[in-house]
Amino acid sequence: MTRIDRYIFRQLGLALVAVTAGLAALVWLTQSLRFIELVLDRGLSLRVFLELTGLMLPGFVAVILPITTFVVVLFIYVRMNSDRELVVMRAAGLSPLRLARPGIALALIAVGIGYVLNLWLVPLSHGAFRLWQFEIRNQMAAILLQEGVFSSVGGDLTVYARVRERDGTLRGILVHDQREPGAPVTIIAEQGRITTTPLGPRVVLTNGVRQQMERTQPGQPQRLSVLSFTENSLDLARATRQEEVRNRDSRERSVQELLHPDPSEGLRPREIARFYGEAHQRMSSPLTALSYALVALAVALTGQFRRHGGGARLVTGIGLTVGLLALGLMVGNLATRENDFVWMIWAHAVAPGVVALWWMLGAPGLPRPRPRPAAA
Repeated sequence: MTRIDRYIFRQLGLALVAVTAGLAALVWLTQSLRFIELVLDRGLSLRVFLELTGLMLPGFVAVILPITTFVVVLFIYVRMNSDRELVVMRAAGLSPLRLARPGIALALIAVGIGYVLNLWLVPLSHGAFRLWQFEIRNQMAAILLQEGVFSSVGGDLTVYARVRERDGTLRGILVHDQREPGAPVTIIAEQGRITTTPLGPRVVLTNGVRQQMERTQPGQPQRLSVLSFTENSLDLARATRQEEVRNRDSRERSVQELLHPDPSEGLRPREIARFYGEAHQRMSSPLTALSYALVALAVALTGQFRRHGGGARLVTGIGLTVGLLALGLMVGNLATRENDFVWMIWAHAVAPGVVALWWMLGAPGLPRPRPRPAAA
């Protein structure tokens, strides 16, 4: 790599790190606002909040890296053109393809990072993120109980505590348990205390009444059973086996699992088709970083070099890439519904780069108008 290549590559690399980090932080901030309530109102620690939301960052970076690569390559080269740096380099005999080498090198690095993210880090982090959510919703249900609020634990268990003291003691407790179909239970107790067991959080109730609708013979009305107790315990974790099983979505599965799902899962044909299309999207999407970078280089390095021509180049490059992004969304949705169109995912990822490289080489094979004969 020559000194000119290192000079251009250094500007591109620093700009890519800064833009990607800034945009990822912005997306992380907007997406993590929905978890702020767990810290402010429900007593979740700040460390758990940072760990939980930090697991979303690899997915954000994998999505925005091709876009930030295009933005950095286009703006750096257009700025160098406006400063006449590229004019001097062009006058020194450097061809557009020679000037594009640092941008292509940066795009190849972005492609490698994209494959590491898509094939390894994103499924791993997303699986850990969903596991955190599952534990918070089931195993950490105790910390989600708010004072003076009817708190829903899992959708079929509602707990109300009039007062929650600093030591964790609950006073004025009302519990409505619908986890057993057809036999709802309502418990009213003077006080209770939350304890943690290997099976999940439990609340030990004292001095209360337990009311349950008991099942009777078919055709007869249900009978209300009332039981007074001095001490009783209630499991706050979900009790049914169906709810304890956590279904894995497509983003936390490996490419091998998406292409060849386990038949024992009983997936529907529509889900299998969606997994197959998403697997090809995950394998092809890093290549868009190279294609978008080549589009930016073709826009910035071809044509006449003018002092004030940067605005038109920026508008042209941004318009092309926005169109490619919209086309990619349509192609991805179509391919996940109909796997016969999976080839369009790869064509969208590779074809723009091939066309841009052909344009930078001077568009060989393109018919050109003959020059007019000179006037006598």
